[in-house]
Amino acid sequence: MNKIKRIGLLTAGGDCPGLNAVIRAVTKAAVNEHGMEVIGIEDGYAGLIEGRFHQLKWNDVSGILHTGGTILGTSNRDNPFKYPVHKPNGDLEFIDVFDQVAGNIKKLHIEAVIAVGGDGTMAITSRMMERGVKVVGVPKTIDNDLAATDVTFGFDTALVTATEALDKLHTTAMSHHRVMIMETMGRYAGWIALYSGVAGGGDIILIPEIPFKLDSICRTVLERGSKGKRFSIIVAAEGAKPEGGQLVVQRIIKESTDQLRLGGIGQQLAGQIEDRTGIECRVTVLGHLQRGGSPSAFDRILGTRFGVKAVELAAAGQFGRMVALKGLKVESVPLEEAVSKLRLVSPDSEVIKAARSVGVSFGD
Repeated sequence: MNKIKRIGLLTAGGDCPGLNAVIRAVTKAAVNEHGMEVIGIEDGYAGLIEGRFHQLKWNDVSGILHTGGTILGTSNRDNPFKYPVHKPNGDLEFIDVFDQVAGNIKKLHIEAVIAVGGDGTMAITSRMMERGVKVVGVPKTIDNDLAATDVTFGFDTALVTATEALDKLHTTAMSHHRVMIMETMGRYAGWIALYSGVAGGGDIILIPEIPFKLDSICRTVLERGSKGKRFSIIVAAEGAKPEGGQLVVQRIIKESTDQLRLGGIGQQLAGQIEDRTGIECRVTVLGHLQRGGSPSAFDRILGTRFGVKAVELAAAGQFGRMVALKGLKVESVPLEEAVSKLRLVSPDSEVIKAARSVGVSFGD
């Protein structure tokens, strides 16, 4: 097996805390342990398509471990197999630009690509492997919904942010005797809402995996009032939906790999609860606050471990695989396994059972 001398590194999809920890780990491990050169690809797969790169050296990645975001930039709208192009008449067309990507990789003498991203990025990366590009995947998303790994980096920091927000909402909810609804990110999975709701003492937690009933939510709020609890805290995942109902979609972005942008469930619920109970409701949408800020210690360590493992896989010629946390060990799994399905919360999970035992309602 020929020794890999030059690798490309990209971060794609939504940003999250811990990306710079991975960039730092990949670069330092590649240089220190394997004598490789690292080419940083700018703005995710957009950089591979448009030919935007720069070499990453030791000094470029020093002092970035504690910083949020990604020094390489990112994008969630540039799929080389479905690249959006606006025609002269204004129509949007999607075309395959893989040959352009392959040409840029060849021109730069990149022998393998390490791609850091969520399920959309891993799906693209898997197709790249099928088309002859040597790839290694690193799982990233605050949503924690990527299959084949016990946890993704970025989730822990988002969880801390959401939990701290709930701590602050409690005092104003108690003071004004209101229902406070906090809407979290998570797309089609309820990990952030569930874990922050349990950690932050939420009274009602609404997640996509357990459709809710408005009557059940209002009954819980009124019962709390009858027991002297004149406020309620509701944590709603953006993908939560009523039994037999639909997701609340904020907007549709045709150019994106995931076109639906969820959001608005909090405001919808607030109006409905006020009408039914007469109790004043206020909504806090955390939004991109969950993506920002300095990564937690857990995410810094996990990102470092993932980055080092990705370089080890590339050096060993183990391509078409994604690094993954299994229990306490960082291992690797086939990319196809990682993108086969979303990792969703089981309604029978131990965490949900524990929450129900302490009186949390899931609106069902």
